[in-house]
Order: sequence, then structure tokens, then C-alpha cells
Amino acid sequence: MTLLQPLQPTGTAISTDELRDRLGDPDLTIVDLRPTAAFNGWRLRGEARGGHIPGAVAFPSAWLASEDEAEIERQLAARGVVAERSIVLYAYNATDVADLAARLATQGFGDVRVFEDGWTAWAADAELPIERLSNYDKLVHTEWLRQLLDGGQPEGFDGGRFLLFHVNFGVPEEYEENHLPGALYLDTNWLEDPDNIWQRRSPAEIDQAVRSLGITSDTTVIVYGRDTEGQANEKWPGRRAGQIAATRALAILRYAGVEDVRLLDGGYDWWVRDGYPLETVQRQPTPVESFGVSIPQRPDFIVDIDEAKSILADRDGSALVSVRTWKEHVGKVSGYNYIGPAGRIAGDVWGNCGTDAYHMQHYRTVDNTMRPYPEIAANWAEAGITADKRVAFYCGTGWRASETWFYAYLMGWQTIAVYDGGWYEWSADPLNNPIEVGEPQGEFAA
Repeated sequence: MTLLQPLQPTGTAISTDELRDRLGDPDLTIVDLRPTAAFNGWRLRGEARGGHIPGAVAFPSAWLASEDEAEIERQLAARGVVAERSIVLYAYNATDVADLAARLATQGFGDVRVFEDGWTAWAADAELPIERLSNYDKLVHTEWLRQLLDGGQPEGFDGGRFLLFHVNFGVPEEYEENHLPGALYLDTNWLEDPDNIWQRRSPAEIDQAVRSLGITSDTTVIVYGRDTEGQANEKWPGRRAGQIAATRALAILRYAGVEDVRLLDGGYDWWVRDGYPLETVQRQPTPVESFGVSIPQRPDFIVDIDEAKSILADRDGSALVSVRTWKEHVGKVSGYNYIGPAGRIAGDVWGNCGTDAYHMQHYRTVDNTMRPYPEIAANWAEAGITADKRVAFYCGTGWRASETWFYAYLMGWQTIAVYDGGWYEWSADPLNNPIEVGEPQGEFAA
């Protein structure tokens, strides 16, 4: 039985004890206005613990300045910030929530409370529960990287050897124009084979590639890309999708055996947005003699067609997730100018992506960083994609699938993979690989 809470004057304070007692209240929306990095788990202001209040939704206060009115309203409504619900706002302190509290008051919200003690006080009390992204430290923020490049030892870094890579698909000119200080260049073609439908290269080829880049299994590798606007009908539209390229490289490096690979959330664009410097120095890697371990160390992270079929055969315990647009899923388009057949793998689960094969808006926020992980997990759960299952993600050739694989990896999911051949491989042999077209019946969208 849920006890009705009396309405409070908008903007009044809520105590720690009352907020703790209302955790799980189905009529309450708790809004975290701190940067998403803090919500995920980073201790941006040196607080005792990182993460967020259980059940909170992420709405960074910066969006109030960066987005237009219609987008702000859409984002708030999508997170349950609507007038008929009770709302609690919190950040690091009460001042940080003032703008949103005032906005909601002018819109007639009748029950908006402010947790004035803020996150720092909540985090300091070890008896109070928190939630966080399991592997948040693998998704780094710009200030973390700045500290690292300046010779510091930021949170979650043990002081070992690290390398930073500007990643894209065959556009060294982009790197030459400018890049983050100290970054080396990594072409995804060195890790995947354009002559073999862009599947990962052989273990011997990957070994040669990583050694030539100076990477060993115990090197901390940070990758990032540069996202620019493009269209799917360009000759090589993948050259525009820098962050997806970075996650593709990251997935193959983890498959190979690099233990500590991290992604700069928001990539090049966020580094520039935050006012940090760039350089034009053309840096060359220092090759190493040995990677240190045999490749692959994590063969379970990338699977091939026979394993994809075994996943399809286990409907109760597994899911093959299509990270593709709806038009691709129902067979209206193939999604690629070099893939002819359209449709989907029979028995898959639609996981969505974005507007086309080179955009991932469904998994990113309006500021092009990773979408808050509880939202991703909730969407997946509605479609039957859960952590207790064996889950493999696929797209056309492995790029979009790698980004979603990385998000599941960040969440700490244990049995996840990329189906490397994807739609490109599957659709090439329709006699042996069942294909469906048209709208599926009774399927939930992730």
C-alpha cells in the first residue's frame, strides 16, 4: 500500500531522512542535475562516494542553457518531470538546482522539493544507498583526460603507461588537421579487414597492428573520435562517425587482450567544447616487440555466424540484438550503399540505433554523450534484453554493435558479444540464413 504524500509548496526543502524514506515511491521523480559523469560514478568534487541517489534520473543543468525550449520540455517529460508527479531536485548544492526549480514553479508544478544537503552530504553517509555505472571508469570525461595529459594521476588511474588514439576510418587528414595533445592516429582498417566485409582481422594481423602502435596488453588505451555531419549515401559515410569508430577499435582491442581500454565520452567535440587545446604535431608510435599475451584473450567478446545461430536457437536464455534503424529492421533499406539485400535476421530483437547506419542518437543524449545507462537498460528490458541472458549485438558490419556492446560492458554485463559478420554476412546467403521483412508481430522496441 502506497501512502499519499501531502503536497508541499514548490521549492521547499526535503530532508535526507524524508528523501531516504521515499526512495521507491512510484509517484516521485528524483532529478540529478549534476554532469552525467558524476551521475555515472565519477567523484567530480572529491565526494566520499560516486554515483547517484537510487532511482534518480539524469538531467544535467547545462541543458537548460544549451537546448531550446521545445527540447528542454521533451527531455524533462521523457524523464517523468511532469506536473502531476512529485519532484525532488538535487545537485552538489541547492544553488545548482535554482534555475530548474524556478522554471517548474512558473509552469505551475505544485510539488517540487529541493534536497538542499545535496549529493556531497548524501555520499558522505555510508549508510545511505547509492547506484552507479559498474564500469564508469572506462568512460572518461574531458577533465579526467586533461589531468592525465598534464602529468597528473586522476581518479581511477594507477599511474601506468598509457596511450591516446584519435580513431577514424581511413582519414589521416583529419588527424593531421588537429587532434588532442599527445594523440596518435589509429585507422580502423588496421584492426578490421575491408576485403573481408570489415570483420576483425586475424589474430596474427591484430598482433602486428597493436605492436606497431606500441600497445601491450597492460597499456591503458584511451580512444576518441570526431563526429561530423554526413549522409548514409556518401561513398564512405563511416568517415564521419568518429565515436562509433572509436568504440569499434575499443571492442577489438578488448577482444585481443588489452585489459584497460577507455572511451572519451563526447570525443573530440566535447574536448573542444570544454575549451581544451588541440595540436597539429604528427606523432609516430613507438613499436613494441611483444603484445605480452596471445591474441585473442577474450574470444567471447566477438562471435561468428555459427555462434549467432546458436544464440537464435536459445530464445529463453539468449538474444541477438539488431542495432539498426527501423527502416533497416523492416526491410525498407539495407542501410548501406555497399549492401544490397534488405531485411533482418529472423528471430532477432530490435535494439534501435538512430537515424541511419552512422548515427546513434537512440543511445546518446542531446549533447552527444552516452545516454544515461538506466534509460538504456530500461529500454532493453522492455524488449527482453537483460543481463542474465547471452546477448550478442549486430548491425551491418560491427560498428554500431560495438558501441552498444561497450555500453553493456560498462553496465557490467558478463555474457555479451558483437556478432562480427552482421547483416552483411547473414544476408549474403539467404538459402541458409533465414531472413524476415515487414513489421514484426508483438515485438517491443529497445
